[in-house]
Amino acid sequence: MDNLTKRPTTFEYQVFADDRGIFAPILDNLKKINSQIGQIQRIYYVVNHSKGTIRGFHYHKKEWKFFVIVAGAAKFVILNPKKPQEIYTYVSSSRKNNLIIVPPCYANGWMSLENNTILLCASNLSTQESLQDDKRFDPYKWGDYWSVKPR
Repeated sequence: MDNLTKRPTTFEYQVFADDRGIFAPILDNLKKINSQIGQIQRIYYVVNHSKGTIRGFHYHKKEWKFFVIVAGAAKFVILNPKKPQEIYTYVSSSRKNNLIIVPPCYANGWMSLENNTILLCASNLSTQESLQDDKRFDPYKWGDYWSVKPR
């Protein structure tokens, strides 16, 4: 993660595994990240109890978000509300070492694909700052991006 882009992106992070278990440095080199977005102010987690639970869409003008699934699986949908045809869809799971980065000005949401999915998040804003920078949308405002379609 050399330079953060102004568009949503994802990348695979390195995982170390041995006979003891797993070590996964998700946000490594915070000095470099903080120089680009300001300080990481909070780390939190969200649990969806059941498969199919949708959280989103919501939008922030100032907030950067970093998402990692640490248990279960989820589908992420990220779009530009001013240009809703600019859409990014990612599937992430505890088995796919994937960091999803959402810059400011993109509406984002996610849906659990498995029961008891846990999302680990980091942000450059405190909870109070985030709530003041928050705009919520109906999860179907731009269409049904949530259904898992046969292929």
